[in-house]
Amino acid sequence: MRYTTYSRFVPGAADAVNLQALLDQLGDFLLQSGFQGGDPWSGEDDSQSLDRLREAILKALMESGQLTPEMLKFLRGESTGDPARDEEIARQLAELLDQLVQRLVDEGYLNLGEAPQGQPSHQPMFGPGGQARGAAQQVNFQLTDKGLDFLGYRSLKQLLGSLGKSSFGAHDTPHLATGVEAEAASRPYEFGDTLNLDAAGTLARALARQGLRLPLELEYDDLLVHQADYRSSAATVLMLDCSHSMILYGEDRFTPAKKVALALTHLIRTQYPGDSIRVVLFHDDAEEIPLRALAQAQVGPHHTNTAAGLRLARKILLSQRKDMRQIIMITDGKPSAMPLANGRTYINSMGLDPAILKATFREVAECRRAGIQINTFMLARDRSLVEFVRKVTEICRGKAYFTSPMTLGQFILMDFLKRRTQRVG
Repeated sequence: MRYTTYSRFVPGAADAVNLQALLDQLGDFLLQSGFQGGDPWSGEDDSQSLDRLREAILKALMESGQLTPEMLKFLRGESTGDPARDEEIARQLAELLDQLVQRLVDEGYLNLGEAPQGQPSHQPMFGPGGQARGAAQQVNFQLTDKGLDFLGYRSLKQLLGSLGKSSFGAHDTPHLATGVEAEAASRPYEFGDTLNLDAAGTLARALARQGLRLPLELEYDDLLVHQADYRSSAATVLMLDCSHSMILYGEDRFTPAKKVALALTHLIRTQYPGDSIRVVLFHDDAEEIPLRALAQAQVGPHHTNTAAGLRLARKILLSQRKDMRQIIMITDGKPSAMPLANGRTYINSMGLDPAILKATFREVAECRRAGIQINTFMLARDRSLVEFVRKVTEICRGKAYFTSPMTLGQFILMDFLKRRTQRVG
């Protein structure tokens, strides 16, 4: 990928930066899930602040070799020996970052919001005691729909590249139906078929019945229509575990799950426009979030209410008139909560509570009765969890995959695309 190395900073030099390459480098930062610090539940999270964004851009420029040696030395805290020159370098860096932020906004990838409540942060960013002077006001940023779509495209491209695939067509099934493209032998027309008439075959049948007498009169039984591969539609609910364990133990498991959601969304929007995908987060309870809010989703609260997540996902899918209905559940922990009849939530984090298991398996069984398949992607391998997942797949006749954050997207895309080759009813 081509980069620009600055030999001398001049106004407008930020225009030479490959903006999409920069946005790709910022992907992990823009989709962070609370793993890098800042607790969104304490009210002190600054992960969406402009200062944090500028720091991330600076890091990306350093890692890609797009800063001069003099700038790099200055950022490492090595003074040039000339205070005026130090101040000039700090100004250049601040202006460069400001211009890149403005380009991201102008190109429609980011929105800038109002300043957060409280005292703004003016911590030094550059050099020994230096401070960025451009864009000093603290504001929040948000990814736009265009920014989310781009990150979804990049995630999908990376995942498909690892699978050795470059493109995928529409969802083919073993069934035949009338359509626009002829892909099989013609058959007699039936009421309700798309009138994709096989003109030659229809005339041949009429002539065989009537002979060469004119005028030629067509009858209902003469009509032949072309057949095409039946293409079914699918409704998918992606259930994401956002309990606190998803960023514990030195590993961020939630950000890869969000990337998979964005990749699937882009795949469905571009290749399967008749399909739908919805996202449900489950923690102490369960909630559906719009796709545009996915980038800002963070982990927490702490527990795992799988039963509530399945109940909400089933309700969403039953409202979808699709040939296929499926739940893709990504989790790393045992169910530790369940909804009660009075609207409250029962929580027990000690082991596998029989009551919670029973409530969860009951929701799994309801999904099976509704014709909904559950495919579980487990990011842990504890023996008790293996048994739990085995029972889930046994009840719903789904599949289970034990994977890692590194291979999660590959497994989910392979499973999704494979299931698109068969009609599930």
